[in-house]
Amino acid sequence: MDLLEIPLPNMFEQLLGKDEDTWPPEARFLVAAHYGNVRRLKEIARKLDRKGKAGEEATVAATTYRGMNALHAAVGGQGKLAACRYLVETVRMDVNMWDSSPSKKTPLEHAVDGNNLPALRYLLDHGADLTQEEDDGDTVLHHAARRGRCEIVKLLLARGADVNGSSQHGTPLHLAAVKGHESTVEVLLEHHPDVNKVVPSNLVTPLKAALLSASTPCVKLLVQAGANVNDVNNSLARAASEGLTECVKCLLEAGADPNRPDECGRFPIELAAVYGTREDVELLFPVTSPVSTVADWSIDGIINHAKLERLQLQDEDVLNTRKSDLKRKGDEAFEKQDYTSASEFYTQ
Repeated sequence: MDLLEIPLPNMFEQLLGKDEDTWPPEARFLVAAHYGNVRRLKEIARKLDRKGKAGEEATVAATTYRGMNALHAAVGGQGKLAACRYLVETVRMDVNMWDSSPSKKTPLEHAVDGNNLPALRYLLDHGADLTQEEDDGDTVLHHAARRGRCEIVKLLLARGADVNGSSQHGTPLHLAAVKGHESTVEVLLEHHPDVNKVVPSNLVTPLKAALLSASTPCVKLLVQAGANVNDVNNSLARAASEGLTECVKCLLEAGADPNRPDECGRFPIELAAVYGTREDVELLFPVTSPVSTVADWSIDGIINHAKLERLQLQDEDVLNTRKSDLKRKGDEAFEKQDYTSASEFYTQ
């Protein structure tokens, strides 16, 4: 299970043990918030305010544990609106306050983690800023797209979230595609994002992101929306090398060039022969021009040629490993002034 999917009480059980009575009161406080138990929240707050000087509401607002406050726990837990109203309208907690945990999230992002649409809508209605960016540039829409929270994505877009907002990881479309969230990709595409947006750091497009997740449905949706099948990433070569037969079909039908080599000079049909399936080779064969290095230009000839090349590469890898090992042993012998052994290792 994804760590983000573990409910707060279960996480505390793993960290602190199953006996809640032995937990710090701050941990029990957050669990009460998680369940939306306002009475319990107030009760623990009064105990935490030992001298009775701060007051109940101030103590509720100030109490944190592991970087989270009551609002983070409430909207990320069961998201009960009565608890949200108490914390926001009575206690006056900041709906835009980041937690101070390593993940550093806003209440909106905690609501996404809890898949709490009503709580998220409540936060937006009470001033939550959906344009807040994390250090890497991600917004709550990026977070929701990555998690595949389809209904939340719809709400955020309806409230004006930028479908083309870019972070270090790309746009929300990149993040939904790389996780294979078909329904979320479909919702994002309804809002006309840039389907060919490139992440500068790694040149990934939404189409390549979908191929990385081996998501044929996402690939088909992106191609239908106008994704460039002959972009810098050479999507056909990628699909062929992963044995993604349905993606190969889809890309060929959309006009992907079967005679375009990858960055290592290998054609899609060669990659299919080595890493893919016979069916992929059969699909590519009628539309691929003969490759000069393949003597027998037939389906079986291409597959046999690919197998032979792979064996040769494996032999080269073994040889290179052997050479590296001998050099290391020679260096060790030389350092020990065992020049005879060193010479033997170096000359083998």
